[in-house]
Amino acid sequence: MPKVVLAFSGGLDTSFCVKYLAEDQGYDVYSVLVDTGGFSDEELKTIEANAYALGVKQHTTVDRTKEYYSDCIRYLVFGNILKNNTYPLSVSAERIFQAVAVAEYAREIGASAIAHGSTGAGNDQVRFDMAFRIIMPEAEIITPIRDLKLSREAEIEYLTKKGVQRDWKKAEYSINKGLWGTSVGGKETLTSNQYLPESAWPTQVTKTEPETITLEFEKGELVGLNGQRAETSVQAIQQLAEMAQPFGIGRDIHVGDTIIGIKGRVGFEAAAPLIIIKAHHTLEKHVLTEQQLYWKEQLANWYGSLLHKGQFVEPVMRNIETFMTDTQNHVTGKVQVHLAPYRFHVEGIESNFDLMSPVFGSYGEMNNAWTGDDVRGFSKVASNQSMIYQKISELSQKK
Repeated sequence: MPKVVLAFSGGLDTSFCVKYLAEDQGYDVYSVLVDTGGFSDEELKTIEANAYALGVKQHTTVDRTKEYYSDCIRYLVFGNILKNNTYPLSVSAERIFQAVAVAEYAREIGASAIAHGSTGAGNDQVRFDMAFRIIMPEAEIITPIRDLKLSREAEIEYLTKKGVQRDWKKAEYSINKGLWGTSVGGKETLTSNQYLPESAWPTQVTKTEPETITLEFEKGELVGLNGQRAETSVQAIQQLAEMAQPFGIGRDIHVGDTIIGIKGRVGFEAAAPLIIIKAHHTLEKHVLTEQQLYWKEQLANWYGSLLHKGQFVEPVMRNIETFMTDTQNHVTGKVQVHLAPYRFHVEGIESNFDLMSPVFGSYGEMNNAWTGDDVRGFSKVASNQSMIYQKISELSQKK
C-alpha cells in the first residue's frame, strides 16, 4: 500500500486522519510528532500508544528542540522579534519548523503523500502546505479535515463508529505549549474586548516576593543565569521560564493579521522569551552603533513577518540570519532584571563593549574626545541644508 506521512499530535483531528487515511483511503499511515520542546516524556509515550491503537503502520517522534533553537529561536533573539511589538512568534515559529521536519521525514522514508489535520480557518494550513510543497514537491498533500469540512461532532461520530472510545470533550481553553512560549485560546479570544481569566493561564501565580536575576549573554545568546553557566541555551531558556512564570510574567493577548487575511486574537504566556528579548535589546543598545541598531530592526521586522507567513525556507531568510549573526559579535555581557508579580524591568547591564565608556565622556556632563569648537563647527555644517531650504522658501514667497 502507498505510504502517507501524517503530522500527528494525538488530538481529535489527527486521530480522525489516521482512521480515514488507513481504512477509507487505503494508506499505510506513518505518524510523526516533531517535539520542539513542548512535550514531557510521559506525554510522548501516551501519544505514541494512542497512535498505534488507532492503527498506524509506524509512529516516530522526532526531537528537533536543539535544531529549533539553533536554526530559528536564536535569530528571534538576535532580532528582538515581537510581532506587532507584542508577540514572540511562539506558535508561528514552532509550526513552520515542525512542518519542515515532517516533510524531511516523508522524503527520508519515500512516502508518496503527506497529510496534516489543519482546518481551513487558520494559519497552520498554509504553513504546512508551503513546507510540504517546498521540501517534497512530488508528494501529494492530503488534508481530510479541511477538504471534508468536518465539524467536531462529525469527527467524534466517525471515530465512535470505528470503535475508538475516548473522551473527546473539548477543553474550555486550548493550550499549545512550546519552548518559546505557550498559546492560550478560549471564548474570550474570539471577541475584541474580553481578557482571559486568571484560571485560564497555564501557570498560576505562586511567587509574590520580588527578586533580581542576572542574565549572561555571549555573542547574543543566553548562556547563563545568576552566575551559573547552562549546558546549553535551551536549558537556560527553560531555567528562566521556571524562575519567571510563577510570577505571572509574560502574559498578554496578541491581535494580529492571519496569513489568510483576517484578524485574530490569541492569548500567550511567554515569560522567558519576553525577558530575554528585553534584556538582549537593552544590552544591544549599549554595545551597537546607531546604524547597526537601525538596520537590524528593519531586517528583523521583515524576518519575523516572513517567518509568521510560513516563509522559513525562503533563501533570503538565510541572508538576513547572516547579517544578524554578524551584528552579535559585541553583544556579550550581563543584564540585571527585576522580577515581581505580573511585571519585570531591566535594571542595567555590564559589558566590556559598553559604548557608554567614561573614557570618552559622560552624556550631558563632560567630554574628553572633542572640544566645544568642534561641536560648534559640526552643528553649523549639519544645519546647512535646512538653513538654505528655509532661506530659499522665504525668498520665493517674497517674489
